Amino acid sequence: MKVNTQSVNFNADQKLINFIQKRMDKLDLFYDRVIKSDVFLKVENTSQKENKIFEAKVSVPGDSFVVKKQCKTFEEGADMAIASLERQLKKRKEKLRAHLQ
Repeated sequence: MKVNTQSVNFNADQKLINFIQKRMDKLDLFYDRVIKSDVFLKVENTSQKENKIFEAKVSVPGDSFVVKKQCKTFEEGADMAIASLERQLKKRKEKLRAHLQ
């Protein structure tokens, strides 16, 4: 799956981009009709430790899912957001399967 990663107000290193690509590729296991996915990485200018925002938009035929997580690290945010996307994609797949029967 092609993952379009954009970092806002900073430059993401290749290691982080590869990590996100690898995790997003696992979504294909749950729902194989993903068209594209966009990931936005943002850093908020606050004194809080949880200032990293991971936002993912996954497009499937007829719908799209958006998940936004705020964490201490982008890796942690990616894990939480992708787990949420997995649940949403599984639910969609089950609905489609029930609709076909």
